[in-house]
Amino acid sequence: MTQDHRALALLLFSVFIAITLAITTWAGRNRRGSAEEFYAGGRLFSPMENGFAIAGDYMSAASFLGISGLIALFGYDGMLYSVGFLVAWLVVLFLVAELVRNCGRFTLADVVAARMRERPVRIAVGTSSVTVSVLYLVAQMVGAGTLVALLLGGDGGAAQTWTVIGVGALMVIYVSFGGMRATTWIQIVKSVLLLGGTIALTVLVLLRFHGDIDRLLLSAAEHSGHGQAFLAPGLRYGGDWTSRFDFISLGLALVLGTAGLPHILSRFYTVPTACAARRSVVWAIGLIGGFYLMTIVLGFGAAAIVGTAEVRASNAAGNTAVPLLALDLGGGADSTAGTVLFAVVAAVAFATILAVVAGITLASSASVAHDLYASLRRRGGKARSEVTVARLAAVGIGVVAIGLGLLARDLNVAFLVGLAFAVAASANLPVLLYSLFWRDFTTRGAVWSVYGGLIPAMVLVALSPVVSGGPQSLFPGVDFQYFPLDNPGIVSIPLGFVAGWLGTVTSPEAPDEAKHAETEVRSLTGAGAV
Repeated sequence: MTQDHRALALLLFSVFIAITLAITTWAGRNRRGSAEEFYAGGRLFSPMENGFAIAGDYMSAASFLGISGLIALFGYDGMLYSVGFLVAWLVVLFLVAELVRNCGRFTLADVVAARMRERPVRIAVGTSSVTVSVLYLVAQMVGAGTLVALLLGGDGGAAQTWTVIGVGALMVIYVSFGGMRATTWIQIVKSVLLLGGTIALTVLVLLRFHGDIDRLLLSAAEHSGHGQAFLAPGLRYGGDWTSRFDFISLGLALVLGTAGLPHILSRFYTVPTACAARRSVVWAIGLIGGFYLMTIVLGFGAAAIVGTAEVRASNAAGNTAVPLLALDLGGGADSTAGTVLFAVVAAVAFATILAVVAGITLASSASVAHDLYASLRRRGGKARSEVTVARLAAVGIGVVAIGLGLLARDLNVAFLVGLAFAVAASANLPVLLYSLFWRDFTTRGAVWSVYGGLIPAMVLVALSPVVSGGPQSLFPGVDFQYFPLDNPGIVSIPLGFVAGWLGTVTSPEAPDEAKHAETEVRSLTGAGAV
């Protein structure tokens, strides 16, 4: 890293932080202090605005840096991540978006509790939502620490430590003072920056190969060290049956997990109607689809231009593939254009992390205040008191995320994103689908469904090779590996559905058909929706 890279990247970081703080200040001055304003931004956003915000929530640093890096390292097998993340939105569009908007108010638990006994359901779903959010949050915090430490030349832990603390402090400020209104506009600005940067890099890659995709792919295969195998399935997931099942497990988690992510579901409450929610998803699919198509070009471009060996030498996980590609496309480390492109890519990645962190923090603080606190307190309180609890929860979650981020700063935490999707698909999606579509679903079924997916997912990951038993594990010095797969989705997702069915058929409680009928009419027509 040259001093020019660091200075320019730091300047661009500072500009984005100043813009987001200005947005937060503006949003804080225009809020009414109500729960609807804090959690849902007053439900005043248009489908296009919300579509950009959903895309901003979903396109994380793992997508921008991680997927391109995996493609640069593993070719075809890395590209399958892009497919999984995109296909997941069809589940959201056809099964979730409108129904959730009609049935809920602020959180996932609102949908489930509409026809159940509220206290046990809200505690279970709130616990699961906070767990998913924290797992997602820690991965973003550590990614921010690693990125900024690299840019600022921090070869020790000091740069990572202060970056994690700084990001944690910023996310608390965004959520506590700006609520959903500020978070949404930060997401919109981030989406524009990310898509703009990705388009620019994609155009430069295609110009380098004169628009010839075949030439790009053949050059990537040639410089990968794997030959034609780079363009065929099996380089990462085809070695044995364990790796094949691991891919199936990861695919299930990615495709089904999106519909259970709390910070994605909460975005459907920021628009005025269910129709607007569906149109928001259509906008999001268009933006996200275009983005993931471009990550494929960037991944193969990094392999062709930078070379797989150089990408791996820079970062074993491939996370520096896009910055290295930008540097090369601009003319190299000694060129002004290379320095500018590199700094812009780094700043966009940092903006991505900040925006995603803000969205996740808001969703998790809403679960704490609206679901857990509201269920555990003895008597009801005013909406303003709940908003106060949400702000305090944002501070508490920020402190927890900072602590966990500092503890995990030297560990490989890429699995946390996949784990968050697996937990969401195992615990949140079954209870959501059962509540919306199964007439006989009961409170016991809902609680069993959540814990029946959540607990196995966490236990299986603790017993997997990701945590112990190998040189790449989180704790390589010990071995309590009893589960062979890195991702638990292939086991824990079916367990979540089975637990919900078993809890329902063994429940002494008769299903409330009147409430189901009311929920069904409301979900399909919007009658009585908030």
